[in-house]
Amino acid sequence: MTVVSFALGTARLPAWELRVVRRLLCVYAAESLIEHEQLTSQILGAAIEVHSVLGPGMLESAYEACLCHELALRDLAFECQVQIPVEYKDVRLDCGYRADVIVQGAVLLELKAIGRLGPIHEAQLMTYLKLSGCRVGLLLNFGELRLKDGIIRRVVG
Repeated sequence: MTVVSFALGTARLPAWELRVVRRLLCVYAAESLIEHEQLTSQILGAAIEVHSVLGPGMLESAYEACLCHELALRDLAFECQVQIPVEYKDVRLDCGYRADVIVQGAVLLELKAIGRLGPIHEAQLMTYLKLSGCRVGLLLNFGELRLKDGIIRRVVG
């Protein structure tokens, strides 16, 4: 017998049931990724609309406000400036981390309005994904002449 760990406990399954569970998990993961792809496509459409209207050169806070307005126009649920606590030795600590926007509780957006993205910005996105529990993150740099040159999408498993 093989032991499979679930979030709610441990179950002992024969090998054939384990294969069925693995297949179901793969199907669920694939469906989840398709949903995330559709959602990120809608988010990117909203971001491109904001960038096409405002262009580069504004403050990050202006892009955030306009993007949130555009998300609302598209009937997408979102939260702005979401506190992300750090869990250390079973204690949740507020260390000042804040996600710029989380859309539909699933996609974390980190916004920038700078000349070029660097490795530190991608590291920041990965840290926020790890701490928040979100699987999909978009790093959007509105400082680029063409927004498509300032988009980084990351998925963590």
